[in-house]
Amino acid sequence: MRDAESAQVGPFYRSADHGVYLDTRFFDALGRRVGVAVGDFARAYVVAHEVGHHVQNLLGISRRIAAAAQQDPAGKNARSVRVELQAHCLAGIWKHTVYRRGEVTASDFEDALRAAAIVGDDFQQRNATATITPENWTHGSSAQRQHWLTVGFEQGKPGACDTFA
Repeated sequence: MRDAESAQVGPFYRSADHGVYLDTRFFDALGRRVGVAVGDFARAYVVAHEVGHHVQNLLGISRRIAAAAQQDPAGKNARSVRVELQAHCLAGIWKHTVYRRGEVTASDFEDALRAAAIVGDDFQQRNATATITPENWTHGSSAQRQHWLTVGFEQGKPGACDTFA
């Protein structure tokens, strides 16, 4: 991957080797592109989201989604959105835990909510093309991302993260 591309792709989880891959230039590019500061806790939230994908893999959710993709290819984007939103919720659970331990503040959580909005498919499409096409989303809208991050944060339990129900 070329340097410019890696900042465009951003952080990701690869189930084949259980790895979370981060290109820190993504955070800088994100802030410059939208003119919003991305703080340390927002960065930690992004990492927690990617670790959420690892949790999905460990729980067998990723395997079930892959099987569903073979049976129903037309529903791939809708399932992708639900997987991403669940990872946001799982990141919220981590936030809940560190908040209860007194390691973060309410303003840290606000920082994460801003980051969730910035990476929403609607926000990204509006900035890139001024057109919003929900049928092409793979990660969810800003509001959806913020909602599920908040659910995980407020509930603090994996059972609250059923984005497939």
